[in-house]
Amino acid sequence: MDGEEAQYFCHDFDWNDHRDEVEKDVSLHYHLLPFQESEQSPCSSSSASSSYPPSMDDTSEAWKRFHNRHSMGRFFKERRYLLKEFPELLSAHDYSKVLEVGCGNGSTVLPILRANKKIIVYACDCSMLALQRARDMVESSEDISADNQFHPFLCDISLSGLPGNMGSSGSFLGRFQDTEVLDMTSTIKCACSDESHSFLDGVDFVTLIFTLSSIPFQRMPFVIKECYSALKPGGLLCFRDYGLYDMTMLRLLPSQRVGHRAYMRADGTLSYFFSLEQAKELFCNAGFIVVLDE
Repeated sequence: MDGEEAQYFCHDFDWNDHRDEVEKDVSLHYHLLPFQESEQSPCSSSSASSSYPPSMDDTSEAWKRFHNRHSMGRFFKERRYLLKEFPELLSAHDYSKVLEVGCGNGSTVLPILRANKKIIVYACDCSMLALQRARDMVESSEDISADNQFHPFLCDISLSGLPGNMGSSGSFLGRFQDTEVLDMTSTIKCACSDESHSFLDGVDFVTLIFTLSSIPFQRMPFVIKECYSALKPGGLLCFRDYGLYDMTMLRLLPSQRVGHRAYMRADGTLSYFFSLEQAKELFCNAGFIVVLDE
C-alpha cells in the first residue's frame, strides 16, 4: 500500500446478528443438532481415521502428514495481527521467554521475533519437518538472531506433555478474544542444550494459536494444564482459535462431524469450534484468570 500499513479490523460484524442468521438458516441446522456417534460414518478419504473419537496417535500422524504436504510453507501466512491482538508481546521486558505451543512452520514465531529483538522463543510441534521449516524461515530473516532468540524442540504436548518439570505455583492470566467468531508418540527432544537458556524454570508468555482446536476435546484440559504449569507467576497465555459459526465451520459437511462442534477433514486433521463461554470454562478449570479485551 505504498508504504502505508493496512488497517486491521478484528470485529467486522456483530456476533449476535451473525449467530441469529446462522441459526435461522435451515441448510445449516445440522451444525446445531446433538451429535449422535452411532449415526455418523467415517470420512471417505482413506487417510482419515476410521474410529471415533480418533486416538491421539491418529491425530498426531494426521498433522505430520499435513505438514509433509505443505512443507514449502506456502499454505501459511505470517500472523502479523497477533502483535495488535497481544501488544504485551511488544512491550515485554528484555529477555522475556515465550513458549509457542504448536508452532507449525513459524507463522506466529516470525512476527514476534521481528518485533522484539530481545525476546526468546521456545517453540514446540509434533512434526520435525514443521520445526525444520520454522528454523529455516527464522534463519533466513536477516533481522533475527536465530541462535540466541529461537529454540525449537520436538514435542507432542497432547500425548506426553512438556519436557521436564515446568511447574510453578501462583496466579496466572489467560487472554481471549472478545468475540466467538475468529479468523480462528513423539520423542521429546530439546534442541537447546545451553542451561542458561532453559525454559524449564518457567516462561513469561505461552502462545496457543490455532492449536487447541486441532486435538480431541477430551485432551484439551490436559494441554491447558501443561501450559499453566509452564508459566511463571503472573505470566500470560495468549489464546486464539476457531470460534462457533466461523465460516470454516459452516463449510464443513454433516459427514465430517465427529463430535459436538468437532469435525474431521478428509486428511484426518481435526477442528473444534469454541464458544466464548466454553473457552472460559476450559481455562478457568485449569486455574487461569481470564482477561478480556474491552
